Amino acid sequence: MRVLVTGGAGFIGSHIVADLAARGHEPVVFDALLPAAHAQRPAPTGAEWIEADVRDRAAVAGALRGVDAVCHQAAMVGLGKDFADAPDYVSCNDLGTAVLLAAMADAGVRDLVLAGSMVVYGEGRYDCSRHGVVRPGPRAPADLEAGRFEPVCPQCGDDVAPGLVGEDAPVDPRNVYATTKLAQEHLAAAWARASGGRAIALRYHNVYGPGMPRDTPYAGVASFFRSSLARGAAPVVFEDGGQRRDFVHVSDIASANTAALEGVASRADGELRAYNVGSGEPHTILEMAQELATAYPGPAPRVTGDFRLGDVRHITASSQRIRSELGWLPAVEFAAGIAGFAHASMRAPAVEPA
Repeated sequence: MRVLVTGGAGFIGSHIVADLAARGHEPVVFDALLPAAHAQRPAPTGAEWIEADVRDRAAVAGALRGVDAVCHQAAMVGLGKDFADAPDYVSCNDLGTAVLLAAMADAGVRDLVLAGSMVVYGEGRYDCSRHGVVRPGPRAPADLEAGRFEPVCPQCGDDVAPGLVGEDAPVDPRNVYATTKLAQEHLAAAWARASGGRAIALRYHNVYGPGMPRDTPYAGVASFFRSSLARGAAPVVFEDGGQRRDFVHVSDIASANTAALEGVASRADGELRAYNVGSGEPHTILEMAQELATAYPGPAPRVTGDFRLGDVRHITASSQRIRSELGWLPAVEFAAGIAGFAHASMRAPAVEPA
């Protein structure tokens, strides 16, 4: 299968390209190599390369010739710095996706795997002893400033217990990045209905592993912690460190994409199917920082009590659907993955967008 991998030179994309090639497929790297993601040009690989922006319709149309499927990874990632980033996120993520899908419709390419994100859910699932499954609203700044980080039942104000979110849960994006990721899914669903295409959206959890960019506000928390340790500084942990996440190794994300590409043709025409992709082992942010500091080794994490509006407290989701329907299973256990990441190479600091 010949697969166009947009963002194929990026952190996740490059691992997908390698996994596809190892499994006998023919990946084609399509990447703009923007300074915001690539401070240095990546080393060439054995795959075919096309250096172009996914927002360039002519370039995308040319790249789609002879392609069987598209694996769409190109995106601006992370929470960013503030709302001033919104135009860049919308342009890179949503305009880029729209241009790609329009070109796919014209070219008759009908199979798509989209890089989604668990951030589309907002806060995760919570259970109240009195009211069952509830969905707390955004946390109030006054509560956060007072160190009250845990959501409460919106009906009675009692404590709630975090649980696992399924793919059919209501979506509730809480920041610009999350909003653009949900918009990508809606665009892909509209494309599938209009063109008879088949689409899978993989809602990634917190991805970490070799090749993460360092020293940038647009990377994940594992990158922040590892960058601090490399400077000899303690990892800085926001809130009280009790935020629950599912940290999934990038090699497992790559194999999930290959499984989705191999399985997308079996989906019904005109359909988008979403899958959560996680390790199945929730850990707190503080646990991740402690494990990484021990493996590096370096200073113990520093818990600050600071917070960022737009962050969610707990978000961990069930990955049972992808396991049962596509036969995918994660292979990297948390402790082993963190130990390897502690000594893995990272990408040079990216140049921040102007």
